[in-house]
Amino acid sequence: MSVLTAAVCLSMGVGAASDKEYPRKLSDIVIRDPFVLVYDGKYYMYGTGASGRGYGCFVSPDLINWSEPVTVFERPEGFDGIKDFWAPECHFYKGSFYLFATYYSSESGKRGTAIFSSESPLGPFKLISDGHVTPKERDCIDGTLYVDGDGTPWIVYVNEWTSNSDGVGEMAAARLSDDLTRIVGEPKVLFRADEPIWAANGVTDGPFVYTTYTGKLIMLWSNFDRNGYVLGMAYSDKITGKWRQSAKPLYRKDKKNIYDGGHGMIFTDLGGKLMISIHQPNDDSEPPRPAFYHVVDAGEALLLDNASTGFEKFIFDLKLFAAKFISFFTAFKIK
Repeated sequence: MSVLTAAVCLSMGVGAASDKEYPRKLSDIVIRDPFVLVYDGKYYMYGTGASGRGYGCFVSPDLINWSEPVTVFERPEGFDGIKDFWAPECHFYKGSFYLFATYYSSESGKRGTAIFSSESPLGPFKLISDGHVTPKERDCIDGTLYVDGDGTPWIVYVNEWTSNSDGVGEMAAARLSDDLTRIVGEPKVLFRADEPIWAANGVTDGPFVYTTYTGKLIMLWSNFDRNGYVLGMAYSDKITGKWRQSAKPLYRKDKKNIYDGGHGMIFTDLGGKLMISIHQPNDDSEPPRPAFYHVVDAGEALLLDNASTGFEKFIFDLKLFAAKFISFFTAFKIK
């Protein structure tokens, strides 16, 4: 766990959790693609590898102490999904919990995203889509829910590089029915993996869409740069609009970060701080574990706040001031 996360929890005045109910530390958990749902005063963390029988979840009161894994969906006899139970995400939508999750279909021979529902974040979840809700003729992984300003639900997902003849993945989006059981209309490709100047691979992993306080859409997603797996950012004014790629990743392996890592998402902790969740490392040097970092919404951008010295904090404050000035100028110019 990052030092920052521990500091955040201490600043919240969180006491020691029960060792019996929450026996694990974050460093004890080995998963990929961590997704955190904050609900009713607790954190629910889902991820690839949290259950060997389907999809699983860990529960915590403070981001430090965690429960043993709970299986929230167990593959029933005859279920079409037979392997690759990847990247489960749990979203609270219109009073119920919805699991967006990837699996490999024995019928189509493809990986895709399906949608499950439950009245509890711990399940049991039941399939509500007709198998994969994403196009069944190709590999479409890592689906996530985005609800636009009009209340229309969308699924944003990966057209995996494995189904493209040039080996370059794409990010795509499609409208969902109000009950989240099916796609409505034709999916649209949003961008390709090779668009960022830093991209060194054809991967498009783990989309997550966040709306800044100025209304800008920022999509977190992952690919590789020359040093490893990274957390990139793309910007747009609307989900089907033109997406512009960040000049450099939000998180990458460099002089400050000893690990590579990615497949991120954003949540607000119980103390009101904006956080990203990623897995790191991704290079197989060690087992992948979840990690949390504080980020700041600067209006037109997100800034990673991992300063550990006074000088680094000074530089971060300068970047934040500049970003907020740009956001104010942009808003004033639009008016």
